[in-house]
Amino acid sequence: MKQKIDLQQWPRRDHFTFFSQFEEPYFGLCAEIDCTRAYDAAKAQGISFFLYYLYRSLKAANQVAPFRYRIADGEVWEYDAVHASPTINRPDGTFGFAYMDYHEDFAAFQTSAQQEIEKVQQSTGLIPAVSGENVIHYSSIPWVKFTALSHARSFSFKDSIPKISFGKMTETVGQRSMPVSIHVHHALMDGYHVGQYLECFQELMMQY
Repeated sequence: MKQKIDLQQWPRRDHFTFFSQFEEPYFGLCAEIDCTRAYDAAKAQGISFFLYYLYRSLKAANQVAPFRYRIADGEVWEYDAVHASPTINRPDGTFGFAYMDYHEDFAAFQTSAQQEIEKVQQSTGLIPAVSGENVIHYSSIPWVKFTALSHARSFSFKDSIPKISFGKMTETVGQRSMPVSIHVHHALMDGYHVGQYLECFQELMMQY
């Protein structure tokens, strides 16, 4: 379900008009997330750490409204929920696109997500997700502790979907951290909203 935002009453109306005219309206930033407790909790429960943090990232995105905004035909729509469209790495060095529904219950998310991972890993090709606009584009680069990241983009394709990438987890004096890159459409949100997402994500990663 989705509802149209009244642009005439929207406080960011001028921002939307301004940034919508840009050839490249996306901006991005990178930050580090403390994942010490999250990693320990996932391992203690025998849970995939990837699914553990992916779920919490998706939950944070659903709690910060602008991450559920999308642009269609010059209008802004707010979805009730957004889901995950992550890249899944394969043993042969390739990857495929996947689609995972967001569930409030982690166990339900984990079950369906694991089935999707296995399906992609046993296939070939990209398998483009046919999930629509209400997704977050996720990718994981677990081999690199990056400090900056850019994405391949086709400017002729009008895209307003947030793109979140995770890097290599490293440990220093018993503390584990992981870089996170967030690229979002500036007509829909600002650095303030990305900060809200990162704060929410960090809080969720601190919970057992």
